Parts: sequence; structure tokens; C-alpha cells
Amino acid sequence: MGISVETFFLNPLFQGTLQSQIQQMIAEGILSGRFRRGERLPSTRKLAAHLGISRITVTLAYTELLANDYLTSRGRSGYYVSENAPVPPSFKPVQKTEDRVDWSRAIGRSFSGGNMPEKPQGWADYKYPFVYGQTDPKLFDHANWRLCALQALGQKDFTALTTDYYDQDDPQLIEFIARNTLPRRGIIARPEEILITLGAQNALWLAAQILLTQRRRAAIEDPCYHALHDILNQARCHLSPVAVDHQGLRPADIPADTDVIFTTPSHQCPTAATMPMSRRHELLKVARDMDALIVEDDYEFEMSFLDAPSPALKSLDSDGRVIYVGSFSKSIFPGLRLGYLVGSEPFIREARALRASVLRHPPGHIQRTAAYFLSLGHYDALIRRIREALRRRRRVTQEAIDTHGLEIAGQGLHGGSSLWMRAPEHVDTAALTRVLQRRDVLIEPGHPFFNGSDRPRNYYRLAYSSIPAERIPEGIARIAEELRRQRVWT
Repeated sequence: MGISVETFFLNPLFQGTLQSQIQQMIAEGILSGRFRRGERLPSTRKLAAHLGISRITVTLAYTELLANDYLTSRGRSGYYVSENAPVPPSFKPVQKTEDRVDWSRAIGRSFSGGNMPEKPQGWADYKYPFVYGQTDPKLFDHANWRLCALQALGQKDFTALTTDYYDQDDPQLIEFIARNTLPRRGIIARPEEILITLGAQNALWLAAQILLTQRRRAAIEDPCYHALHDILNQARCHLSPVAVDHQGLRPADIPADTDVIFTTPSHQCPTAATMPMSRRHELLKVARDMDALIVEDDYEFEMSFLDAPSPALKSLDSDGRVIYVGSFSKSIFPGLRLGYLVGSEPFIREARALRASVLRHPPGHIQRTAAYFLSLGHYDALIRRIREALRRRRRVTQEAIDTHGLEIAGQGLHGGSSLWMRAPEHVDTAALTRVLQRRDVLIEPGHPFFNGSDRPRNYYRLAYSSIPAERIPEGIARIAEELRRQRVWT
């Protein structure tokens, strides 16, 4: 019995060659049980004519499947599903059993119910997505990233692709960070002082786990990066929120018994305030006097399109007490999950050991692909393109906000990709967010960024990185209209 040629069709959205698409179609048919052992496939000539492609393409696909023992050839008879081809599992559905475990007692530590805000998975389907931290597909350099990924798959990079680094990292990526990325922030570091992480959040977690105990105190900005609350709560340390103003963290308000200070001086999260040089020196002096360490999250410094970014706090540190956190996830794409820690060698040694015990190291192929993307100049070209797009979107957003009389609570002096907004006191922006979703508008409520039980409910973040400039005015108009409606007020 033969498999009908009508079973096969090409998917115009398939990412790959025609040959690989044919191989995948046949392999999926076998693995799903639709194509069974001994069944005859259409001839290469017939399938090529049906799909409207070259016969050699079909022949190459069949040959590859033949080599992998999915197919077998029988003289002049043609190609058949191999007797050794994988067989889909045959089993009866497991009968549902009653869960008799009391999980409220069995769970020793709870990690759910934190501050992580809900973000719609289908954000790109909304017409006015003022969502933070997502990649605009129109700006991303798909072609060159794909070429770098293919280069990293080559025979020359076989070791980088397949080896277990254990606690080490891709030397090419480390070298680029040391020789190019860090000097742009005024930082000089040796490879022994750099560790690759799965994004900035992973870097913050490593730092918290190493530096904090139940007896130690951490000072954090209020408001601050919402995930940092959860990270520090898991560390079970004493926590001291310190209010920020238009210049960021106030050093004079940091408790004298603080052990670790977490801060975002160049682009405060979420207010976007930039800490001036005088306050940075003051912060270093305060930390020195109390013998505290500083963890500096230097996110979005690449998005400085209004003015050159300020030097990193780490570049002013002469004591080795600043631990620097950087990330490529915001500037390349968030799904990359690639960041780095920079600190004194004893600290990095411990971070390396902890990372190795949890996840070994970030995938070698991802590290090598990023190294090529960076070193071949594609990254700098991407950043220039993003800066120009953000410059225009920021201007359009500002004009629309002024037109509708909305209030900006904080904005970056050097640029960035979002604005920190304040609604009237009686507006609950969590409720506002739900109402706006029904009108095809996405915003981010601000209360998860604050500390304590009595959090302000009238702030929200408005990002312009993922929405085309031409849609911004209408989106802002819808936000303003809903703010004026009594039904979203509490």
C-alpha cells in the first residue's frame, strides 16, 4: 500500500530549506503513526511534480532519511518506510488517580505568589502594545543572526557546540565583553572576573545567594525591578526599601547596618531616573564607610539616544566593592537569556561554582552565536537602528502625552525604551489595564514595583519599544479616554 502524494504540501512559513521541510514532513508522519512500516512513499519524480520543486531536492531528502534508517530502498521498486523506523508508543491513557498528598505541608518553601506581573503571551496580537522588554521584529536583524547561528554550527566550532564547559564559558564571548563591551562603560576586567549568566535576573539571583544570609541586610530601591523582591525574599535576608527621587537612590537613607545595596544608577527601574556623578561618589563613600557591597544593574545603557550614557558605577569603584550586572537580552532579544556578572575574582569564583551546581553553563551554541553577532559588527548596527527608532517613538509618545494631558512621573535623561507614568490618585491602574486590554491596548500597572502592603496603585509603565510610531497617538488617546471614565476609578 502506498502513501498518497496528496498527503504532502509545503508550508510557506517554514523556516528552513525545502529539503529539510520534506525530511520533517516524512519524519513527523512516521513518528505520529500516520506512515507505517513497509508503506511505499511516492516516487521522487511524482512528489517533485506535486510540490512544484526540483526532483534532486526530493532525492536528497529521501537519501538523508535513508541514511537515518527512517526509509529503505528496494531496488527499482522505490522508497519504503523502514522496518527499523521509530514506532509511536502504544499505550492506554493512564486512569486519573486521586492526589492524596497534602501539598500545603509537603512544600517546604513556596516560590509562587510573588511580584511577577502578568503579561499576555499574545501581546503582539494587540494593536497598541505599550509593553516593556519585547523585541520589535521589524528592527531585529534576523538574517545576520541566522548566519551567525549557522556559522556556530560549523565543523570549526564543533567543540563550542558540543562540549561540556562545566563551570567555564565561551572564551570568544568573554574576550569580546572584556575588550569591547566593558571598556565602553569605563570598566577594565580580566576574564577571571567575568561570568556569563542566563540574563540579568539570573545574575542578580547568583549575587543574592552568595552575598546574603538570614542575618544580613539588603537595601533596595523603592520602587525597583519587581523580580528583585522575589529574589531577595527567597534569600530570607532583612530587606530595607529606600525611596528614590528624580536622581535615583538616596545614599543618606540607606540603613547603617546594610550589607548589600542593589541599585540601577544609570537607568533606574522603573522610574528611569539617572543618578548624577556627585551622588554616585556619595553612594560609594557611604558603602565604604559601612563596609557594604553594591550590586549595580546597568540595564538599557545601550538605549542612550538623547545623550551619551554616564560612566558605570563600577568604573568609579577603587575598592572592588561594586558587582556589575550586564545583559544582552534587552538589546538583542529577551528570549536570548544571556547576561554577565563582573566582580572581584573571589566573588566570581563562588558565582561560577554556584552556577555550575545549578545549570552548569549557558548553552555553548548560544554563547558562540552571540560572540559572532557581536564581533562581526551586527550588534552595533542593530543598536544604531534601535536607537533611531526609539528616538522617533519617544518624540511621538511625548507629543501624544502632552496633547492629552497625561502625567509623566519619570523619564530617562539619556533615552531608554519606556516612561514611568502617574494616573490620578483614585485610579487603580491594575483595573485600568484590564479595561484597556478589551480596547486592544496594553500597559503595565506599577504596583508590583513597589515594596510593602500599602503600595501606590496609580502608577503605570508605558513602553514604546514594541509599538510602531504611527500607532502611538491613537493608543495614547485610548488610555486618556479610559482615564476620564468614572467606571475605571476606585
